[in-house]
Amino acid sequence: MALCGGVGALALPSELIVHIFSFLSDRDKLRASVVCSRWRECLFYPALWTELKLRVGGGTNGGGSGSEETPRLEFLMRKFGSFVRELQLEFAPVDGYLSPLQAMEGRMEPVESDPQFSDRWKDAMVTYLDQVLCVLRSLRNNRNLHRLSLYGDTCILQDEGILDSSYLHQVDHGSKKIKEIQLLFEEILSNSRQMKWLSSAFMLGVVTPCSLVSLSNPSASSLEHLSLLDNQLPSLLAPVELDRLVHLRSLALDFSDFSSDMCCLLAGQDRAPLHRISLLLNGAALEAKPLDGTVSEDDWKALVRRGGNLRVYMMALDVCSQNLLRVLKPSMPLERIHLDSYSTPVTDGTVELISQQYHKTLSHFVLMRDDSGFPDLSINRNEDPLVLLAWRCVHLAVLIIHGYTVWSHNLVAISRLRGSNLKVLAVSEESIDFDPDQSVFIEGDPVHNLVKEVSLGLGRVWHPSLDTSVVLSEPTQHFHREMQSFSEGM
Repeated sequence: MALCGGVGALALPSELIVHIFSFLSDRDKLRASVVCSRWRECLFYPALWTELKLRVGGGTNGGGSGSEETPRLEFLMRKFGSFVRELQLEFAPVDGYLSPLQAMEGRMEPVESDPQFSDRWKDAMVTYLDQVLCVLRSLRNNRNLHRLSLYGDTCILQDEGILDSSYLHQVDHGSKKIKEIQLLFEEILSNSRQMKWLSSAFMLGVVTPCSLVSLSNPSASSLEHLSLLDNQLPSLLAPVELDRLVHLRSLALDFSDFSSDMCCLLAGQDRAPLHRISLLLNGAALEAKPLDGTVSEDDWKALVRRGGNLRVYMMALDVCSQNLLRVLKPSMPLERIHLDSYSTPVTDGTVELISQQYHKTLSHFVLMRDDSGFPDLSINRNEDPLVLLAWRCVHLAVLIIHGYTVWSHNLVAISRLRGSNLKVLAVSEESIDFDPDQSVFIEGDPVHNLVKEVSLGLGRVWHPSLDTSVVLSEPTQHFHREMQSFSEGM
């Protein structure tokens, strides 16, 4: 068929052209819109843009875009902001993982000590504010927004584990942009009529402790998922506001903000039972946000009694074993846990406790450490705690390890214990060690033999590696994405 002319594609009814274009990806739709004015008119039909996923940022690293991309963002939001029903927006890390302070010769120096670094950081902050304003301005009159998911760039906004808004004030004198952002966000909440998913993760300067007060009553009744994560003081969610969300089924918070008072409300008989809880425990923030008053064993029992299908996902960042033991209550229905550390290694006792307490519910276990040395959890033990974890946790489907020593014979044992039910077994090559005593009795290359034995145990081809798409270098970004898929699995 000819692409032009009286009997060609242009002669088709607009409804049919829109239906054909509905099979294209968002990127291909935008490319096709430059063909001719007729196609452009059809391609910007609201039915084709009910869902929009954007990834922007203050630099060119990691797929993000800089200030030169702001006009494109403005174009997209001007076209779709007033009617899009689902918007997912990620602010990618800025180039070089900028932060307000940089380490120099073992001490922290302000950005002013490096003029070039300071300019790059300030440009990233200005871009962040401008792009947030661009998005929120376009959404202010959207009454049909069902899903709003925002993820900020923690790399430029945090200091010692706590996101600090004072950095924003350095580039926004008088806080004019920040105040406008906060007012726009509240306006969007008040104008919404059927919000079902609201997520704001590390979007410093957007959400305040008073923001949820603006949520309209219809949206408060329809909201099923709420995520407020930022490590700020004080908590962004007050129990009185949580009480309005009677149909809430999924909740994501900083662990220190998940209080006993909240649990009492969530366990009430006059509301829908919770199905998913995602909790982020940041060890660097515990000094400012202690664990006192957080969820107790009795609280978990009450929540489980209210909803038998309740499952929990938790990430612990640089948390010492003493604090981990405080939060790992026996009645918590833990399904996924991610232990990530830079300087505080996880102990064998913690892994042992997890395998004993959560053997009926645990399906995902991620153990990461980004520091020199590879601690051996099996030292001075008859059995490797990771092997015991694979043996006890009958539903284990994902096991990811980096930064800890995993002996080759234990890796083979894990593969045989779980077999094909272990859908993901990702172990970095540098974490694997070989027993010199066993190599005497085994002929051939030990790495080749390990790959062969583990592949046989799993029933598929396996290689020692760690896919960065499974666990990202930025743990909070991984938590955000994992939380979304976990919550969507309701």
